[in-house]
Amino acid sequence: MSSSFYSDNKWKQFALNLFNGWGYNFYRVANQLRTDDLLVRGKAAELLAEARRDVVEAELAYRREHLPPPTRDKPFPDPEATRQAKRIQAVADELSAVAGVITSAPVPENDRMWERHRDETGTLQRLGEIDLRVVELAAAVRESTREGGMQWVMNHLDDMQQAAHEIRDVLKQREGLLRIPS
Repeated sequence: MSSSFYSDNKWKQFALNLFNGWGYNFYRVANQLRTDDLLVRGKAAELLAEARRDVVEAELAYRREHLPPPTRDKPFPDPEATRQAKRIQAVADELSAVAGVITSAPVPENDRMWERHRDETGTLQRLGEIDLRVVELAAAVRESTREGGMQWVMNHLDDMQQAAHEIRDVLKQREGLLRIPS
């Protein structure tokens, strides 16, 4: 093969057209921001999954301590202890649900129509600011559950639910940012 085969600029142009046609260009800032968005949201979901694991461990410890196996003398569990165990489980479920919402949150499509209606890079930068708040809340929940143990979890169920609701509110802001103006 001659060296002119590779020096011909048409193949380079062909490759660039393919990448652009697929909606991808290696060095576009928007693509880097889109990828960063996915990574950051994945980490936030991971933090909540770890916090959930701690809450589940606290629930198991609570059940071992407050809900012993039934006996002839006491065939039914204490209703208050059962209610508390279910409340802990509800918080764990909420953390899991919020982690799922985080990972499935949409990002702007990488297409020409989106670019026509919105400044893609600016939008992705604003999404990064919103994601920063999500990570901040998720990290606070995770750090608290890591250090707390069963008694801490019992005392802070409302705080964890409040943090989950705040994350959902921030994600609603994110969703509103991605709506195309009419």
